Amino acid sequence: MDKVVAVIPARLGSIRFARKVLHVHRGHPLIYYAWSQAAKARLVDRLYIATDSLEIARSAEAFGAEVIMTSRRPKTGTDRVAEAVAGGHDSLVVNIQADCFGLKASLLDRVINAMKADRSIKYATLARPIRDDRELFNPGVVKVVTNRTGRALWFSRFPLPYLQHVDNRPRAAQHQFLAHIGVYFFRRPALDAFARWKRSPLEIAESLEQLRILENSGSIVVFKTSANIFSIDTLQDLKKIC
Repeated sequence: MDKVVAVIPARLGSIRFARKVLHVHRGHPLIYYAWSQAAKARLVDRLYIATDSLEIARSAEAFGAEVIMTSRRPKTGTDRVAEAVAGGHDSLVVNIQADCFGLKASLLDRVINAMKADRSIKYATLARPIRDDRELFNPGVVKVVTNRTGRALWFSRFPLPYLQHVDNRPRAAQHQFLAHIGVYFFRRPALDAFARWKRSPLEIAESLEQLRILENSGSIVVFKTSANIFSIDTLQDLKKIC
């Protein structure tokens, strides 16, 4: 039977929003909101917060989370997740970004169930429609393009695809652009392979860890949703939270 572990990697070193994950919003640190939704997923057997910060660890334990302490070596969230679960026997590993808001447990269960049914899926992630041009041209909103079978062709902070012929309408109304959602699903061997690969040139250029998979000829299945899921990158983004 496939065992599923979900991990929320967390650090204090956010550049655009200092100490973001510990910022208190409506009585809880921001990391609580991603954790509380993931905790409701029926198909997640264990849920952890992985961090190198004792301050984050104490905050997480105060609201009931299990914590795994990691080193300061990981350069990306996925590398931190890989370190946190190293030596484990879980078949599927889910990496949930700590600043992911609007994520529903049912969506996690949907992808996990699909991976249990189709063992050819080694990597998976989520995407939603881009709503307007402000999102389209915001480098904090990562864009993804897929092939006809729903597998990722590329991710970029730049609007993808480029529209050569446009009219007077907003660009977002002239093509179905997709925004990437910061949740990754891995089979255990696929995560182990990711952790062994060196950071790739395009990953470093765009600061997008998922490009490491594509640069090493991996295939990422993109599951689409219409849910309003977004990340908190700046203090102003807190206005998006209902």
